[in-house]
Amino acid sequence: MSEFRVKAGWPDGSVAEQSVVAADMGAARFEVERLGGHVFEVRRKGFSLAASRGERRGRVKMNEFLIFNQELIALLKAGLPVVRSFEILLERQKSPTLRRVLADVRQRVNSGSSISEAFQAEGDLFPRLYWTSLKAGEKSGEIETVLRRYLKYQKTVIAMSRKVVSTLVYPAILIVLSVGLIAILMTYVIPRFTEFFTDFNAELPLLTIIVLNVANFMRSNILIILGAIVLVGFFANRWAKTSAGRTRLDAMALRVPILGGIFRRFAITQFTRSLGTLLGGGTPLVPALENSSEAIGNRAVSRRVQEVVPKVREGRELWKTLEETGIFTDLTIEMIKVGEASGALEEMLASVSEFYEEEIDLLLARVISFVEPAILVLMGGVIVTILLSVYLPMFRLMSAIKT
Repeated sequence: MSEFRVKAGWPDGSVAEQSVVAADMGAARFEVERLGGHVFEVRRKGFSLAASRGERRGRVKMNEFLIFNQELIALLKAGLPVVRSFEILLERQKSPTLRRVLADVRQRVNSGSSISEAFQAEGDLFPRLYWTSLKAGEKSGEIETVLRRYLKYQKTVIAMSRKVVSTLVYPAILIVLSVGLIAILMTYVIPRFTEFFTDFNAELPLLTIIVLNVANFMRSNILIILGAIVLVGFFANRWAKTSAGRTRLDAMALRVPILGGIFRRFAITQFTRSLGTLLGGGTPLVPALENSSEAIGNRAVSRRVQEVVPKVREGRELWKTLEETGIFTDLTIEMIKVGEASGALEEMLASVSEFYEEEIDLLLARVISFVEPAILVLMGGVIVTILLSVYLPMFRLMSAIKT
């Protein structure tokens, strides 16, 4: 007997996670369904990417996982059964980590579990949207179609993520180099001028006094400052990894001027893409909504969407409950409203995703065109101020000597 964590919805509209002791995942699911619950997720207790299991076996690289699914789709298209296709790919898998994980998945399948349950048992090692899509494909008998939808979704999200990251790399490099240059000036160059000015015994400008005092303080306490930065960074990183910390940071990110709008639109595209993928694969609205909320990278947005699930289960309209969150744009709400009314919700969600992906590209281009010169001007101004504080008293001394 093993202990499983079962996340289920109940007739009163609540969603709760509870521990169930059973022989296998199927027995745990049956026990909760027998009590009247609608099961969303079943996982063996302690299975997660961050747990000891994930540390022991390593991480599955997304590129390798995408290649595996592309090859799986090709074999399914050729007419091979799912289990046989899976075994062929496992035999020729070169990645040691993915091979070990897939071997465990095959063992579960041979023991009677479905493909989706076998991947689900790996916890967070695979995206939740993946095994949810597989489950919908197993029910409809169209696993190949479902996998194609998932693969298209994953490629789109990865491409968008890479575009955002690559766009922000250059500004980040500018900031790091500028901060490094200022640190060298303040801890090594400027303090050497203190004795020089003292020998002349001249009255120094206020700007020079401030800069010299700051530079001397930084040089005298450099180890304390570096230690404080390391400690703050360490505890901030620990806090950011907690659920409350990450949610708080994600909520703050949405309020950042200019960039907040990009983060918000990116979260919307993640939600609409994943929800459209699940609905297109045959997943009912409520489970699709539950799982697509988990696909949103921004925890603050994800939690607001999760609050919508019980309301939709009670029969309320999706567009109305999403509007009440205050997260989604008017365009998104209107498109979902039209999709629900016309029965073309999947198409409307795809349209929203495509529109905001194009808008994110435009916003990123505008941000870079503004941020790069702003960083240069700001950092240049700081450096000029530091240098001016050094040369200003020298100019005064030279003028005094001439007179």
